[in-house]
Amino acid sequence: MGLNVAVLANLKRNAPRYPGMPPDAWADLDSDVTVNAIVAALEARGHRAIFLEGNLSLIETLPRFKPDICFNICEGHWGDSREAHIPALLEMMRIPYTGSGVLTLALTLDKPMTKRVLAFQGLPTPAFQVFERVDEPLDDDLTFPLFVKPSREGTGMGVSGSSIVHTEAELRERLAEQFARYQQPILVERFIRGREVTVGVLGNLKGPVARRMPDDEAADRIWAGLQFLPALEVDFQKYPASEGGVYTNRMKTEWAHDFHYFCPAPLSAAQWDRLRWLTAAVFRVTGCVDVARVDFRLDADDGDKPYILEVNPLPGLYPGLSDLVLEAAAMGMSYETLINTILEVACARHGLI
Repeated sequence: MGLNVAVLANLKRNAPRYPGMPPDAWADLDSDVTVNAIVAALEARGHRAIFLEGNLSLIETLPRFKPDICFNICEGHWGDSREAHIPALLEMMRIPYTGSGVLTLALTLDKPMTKRVLAFQGLPTPAFQVFERVDEPLDDDLTFPLFVKPSREGTGMGVSGSSIVHTEAELRERLAEQFARYQQPILVERFIRGREVTVGVLGNLKGPVARRMPDDEAADRIWAGLQFLPALEVDFQKYPASEGGVYTNRMKTEWAHDFHYFCPAPLSAAQWDRLRWLTAAVFRVTGCVDVARVDFRLDADDGDKPYILEVNPLPGLYPGLSDLVLEAAAMGMSYETLINTILEVACARHGLI
């Protein structure tokens, strides 16, 4: 039997404008193409689906539609925890939704806080420092080259070839630039020279699940209940040297329709096992549910050792372009099946099926 599904998103065309906003302020918001594709995919499986803009109007529109569940991809507009706003509202209204909850979305939008959780759990993430001022001294354990990016942005915002800095002068220049543009603390971490790989995952760990590593760290205990999508690797050789061998905002937005990648990424069986284990571990300790994507760099100076860059519990779903969609296609999963799989695992988690 079909469900009433409200597709909740924040469209670029509906985003507010304000004086002095950076040109990439709403880079992580969605397009009509994505929303229409999700609605069509749900309708193709017999569900009644409508799009609703994810803002305070939901207090009035959701009771009228009476959704059985919401398909949430809202990125939000304001504040350090903006991705968590609509889930918090839905929980207050006691309406089920797909994807991770309030705590996970608030945590993972803040890259330094996420890295602190990963480090506490003994998971490999590059050494880092969070700057509040341009003139703060650099920690002794950080050596050049370093990588500079905003603490609380998505879609590679603030990430360019010039994010890699090799000298103190370059670091201070980049910090000043990003403070002025983003008005937030800036994350500086050790730059990992090498390949960039991302791994998508669907499903849910068998619960109840605490946000910690289990006592038994065997693979089947770590990832039971999860379905991994093939790893995707960015083909940096196809991009100008100006991008510095990193997955930049320009590649994710301006050049998104001419994206160069390998999927499945050319990995050994041992590498793939390790990436799956780490992906599941990140999914677990950050409290993800239903769907996520974990990004890695493989250290070319240390035998391709994987380092966790970040986790995205709201991965892009632009048809034919977003990493998760390309990974699903590489294993023969259609867009329609991908969207409905996310819905189905969420429905099972909420006891709707």
